[in-house]
Amino acid sequence: MNIITEINKELINTFEKAGYKVDSIELKPSARKDLGDYQINDCMSLASTYHTNPREIAENVVKELEKNSIFTDINIAGPGFINLKLSEEFLIDNINKAVNNPKDLIEKQESKKIIIDYGGANVAKALHVGHLRSANIGEALKRLAKSVGYEVIGDAHLGDYGRPLGFVVKELKERYPDLPYFDENYEGDYSEVELPISNEDLEEIYPYASQRAKEDDAYLEDGRDITNKIQHHERGYYDLWKKIVEISKADIREVYNDINVDFELWNGESDAIEYQDKLDEIIAEKNILVESEGAKVIEVKEENDKIEIPPLLYIKSNGTISYETTDLLTLLQRKEEINPDEIWYVVDSRQGLHFEQVFRATEKLGLFDKEQMEHIGFGTMNGKDGKPFKTRDGGVMTLKGLINLVYNSTITRINNDKVTEEEAPEIAKTVAIAALKYADLVPYRETDYIFEVEKFTDIEGKTGPYILYTTIRMKSLLNNAADMDKSKITKIEDDYKDLVQLILDLPNIINKALKTRSLNEIADYLYNICSLYNTFYAKNKVLTEENIERRTNWLTLTKLTYDICSILLDILAIKVPEKM
Repeated sequence: MNIITEINKELINTFEKAGYKVDSIELKPSARKDLGDYQINDCMSLASTYHTNPREIAENVVKELEKNSIFTDINIAGPGFINLKLSEEFLIDNINKAVNNPKDLIEKQESKKIIIDYGGANVAKALHVGHLRSANIGEALKRLAKSVGYEVIGDAHLGDYGRPLGFVVKELKERYPDLPYFDENYEGDYSEVELPISNEDLEEIYPYASQRAKEDDAYLEDGRDITNKIQHHERGYYDLWKKIVEISKADIREVYNDINVDFELWNGESDAIEYQDKLDEIIAEKNILVESEGAKVIEVKEENDKIEIPPLLYIKSNGTISYETTDLLTLLQRKEEINPDEIWYVVDSRQGLHFEQVFRATEKLGLFDKEQMEHIGFGTMNGKDGKPFKTRDGGVMTLKGLINLVYNSTITRINNDKVTEEEAPEIAKTVAIAALKYADLVPYRETDYIFEVEKFTDIEGKTGPYILYTTIRMKSLLNNAADMDKSKITKIEDDYKDLVQLILDLPNIINKALKTRSLNEIADYLYNICSLYNTFYAKNKVLTEENIERRTNWLTLTKLTYDICSILLDILAIKVPEKM
């Protein structure tokens, strides 16, 4: 149900009746509320087409508009700007349709199947602040796409098959040389071997081993050799690798669960390896693999390229497969097992060149057209210094560390008059996650932004806690009015007319968010709708209003506003506590 779309259709017909053929008319909110709620500027552009004064066009159009009961208070400003309002009857009719079915405000789209790749966490490595944006934006985009009727599958796509894990195994061999995994004569069952390390140990080993490989050539070569053994499923090394993946994946699930992110698929790069032979066959058939300095590559440059696009590295000179290769294998796996209409990659904007190479190679292989694959890039979360968010000692901040930082700020703001000491920690965590997620979604996704803990955990301003507080306030009011009528609106007063119009604009907000693949439209909308409701609430004593009709209108408006906030917060994967 999109009344703006319906109105635009009415306007196109009205312009044609006035003698002007148009493909579209844009009804914009008016900057001058004293002249009208909406404004039409199209007469200006039509003037050059019809070689006529724009005001004359506007006058002819207004004559037709006045015949339509939808519009009222129609007037012309300046050289040909048409201002108007929507009639109260029209607004009441449409707002009551929304009261009965608030989800109908979200227009359903033509069905399609989409895979969204928005995980990318590296096994054995601590999730850091950079993982927040891909998971946060990806989860919200998945829920947004589902809300319009798409079939959507989220894939964690874990990084579990590259050289860093070879270095982790190398370091374990250095520290625990007597483990059966490194005994060539061991014939027992590796699944019964107890590995004396935890995920915390892996998180320490990963950066240590990676750094040592940069400084020690022999260590580097051993790590490369072990990577090769893992990728060729050599007994012992491959079994240890599987154990590492198992330990790490459990921790990764837990952290993602903390930020309300879930995946339909928990595949890693390694899950597509079974398609290696089939991919080799396709490449051989296409005859697109060439030798380059001992490696094997696929040329992907095109004649009209404005920058140099390097070839895609398929097989490294040491015989191991590349990051690009595992992406190609994953695409083949997705084609064979799911056959989606589209694949969206929610990954840091700095990976743009990588995806351009992969998409071009994929099209050459005949797996998917480039139009079916989309890289949805995003900027970085930065500290007050404008640089990527770090710990006090200058290290990369883990996602767990960031959550704790926000939690420590949030727990001090919980209202102790409403929340017991036992309830406070869980509520503070819910509010902290909301603060973190909302702050991350407010800026347009490709924009770098500065995360200020005190600012974004404040209950005032454009923050997650402010949205939660307003939503909880509405729910509390509705609970206290459980036996009162809230079934329909019979009159639209000036105190809440702007709120009604904003509610009816929801379909456009959803469509814009889907089109731009950004959640800032929804985050802004939530703030605006909460602000308008709070302004209305401050002026009116809803529960004690003696005029029954007026009280019903107010309660109905509260219920609809609450329903919409709940729907949108769920799309943003933000949970609402019972109180705060």
